[in-house]
Amino acid sequence: MTRPVRLGMLTPSSNTALEPITNAMLAGSTDISVHFSRFKVTEIALSETALRQFDDSEILRAAELLAHAKVDIIAWNGTSASWLGFERDERLCERITEATGIRACTTVLAYRDLFRRLGTTRIGLVTPYRREVQDKIIANWGSEGLQCVAERHLSLQDNFSFAEVPEAEVAGLIEDVVREGCDAVAVVCTNMRGAGVAHRLEQQLGVPVFDSIAVTLWACLIAAGIDPRRIQGWGSLFTRPGLAGPASPLVDRPRDAQRHQSS
Repeated sequence: MTRPVRLGMLTPSSNTALEPITNAMLAGSTDISVHFSRFKVTEIALSETALRQFDDSEILRAAELLAHAKVDIIAWNGTSASWLGFERDERLCERITEATGIRACTTVLAYRDLFRRLGTTRIGLVTPYRREVQDKIIANWGSEGLQCVAERHLSLQDNFSFAEVPEAEVAGLIEDVVREGCDAVAVVCTNMRGAGVAHRLEQQLGVPVFDSIAVTLWACLIAAGIDPRRIQGWGSLFTRPGLAGPASPLVDRPRDAQRHQSS
């Protein structure tokens, strides 16, 4: 009997949204299991203390614990590279694979891959973060050719509080950036409840809505060779035929790491 594909997720310790939402999206997919490993993240800010939470050494320790479960993919299910720089996640993926022999992907690199596939450059950015963090995201994404032409943020810092924002409030922020004019919406935070409203708002507004939790799962499915179109009712991210192709090279496992992977 073929074993289920095992997806590994690196999770901020104070996150209460991504685990139940990811499992809800995978409901009925008995051939896929998802496993989580946490490391300490309690606030999002640009202070030295807050930035130190994302030191690679802490993340790598959590990744090595996931490797004990012989997962097929390890995803950093978080958006820190949005304000720290895309190169941070590129390096992190390389280090995870070097340490574990398992291919890796991240939320932020998945967004870049997604928008490049679609040719989307005019983005409506929705986050719970503070102004200074939002400004760093806009600048970093802009350096990758991803222009945030409309934005809304909630000026929150406590990571736990992000998941306490009602889904209806998140929907209102999405509606606001669409009214200002954008080609797609990115809800950038894996502890925010945007995934559940994506399908309805896309139907209502005619603009694709890409939530971070959903984008991370999409990247994992692609990297594992699983057609994301099996995920129904969670937005066009999963159902567009053009988004079901192979993963980008950044989430593919290097050849010299393949021999370390065990089933």
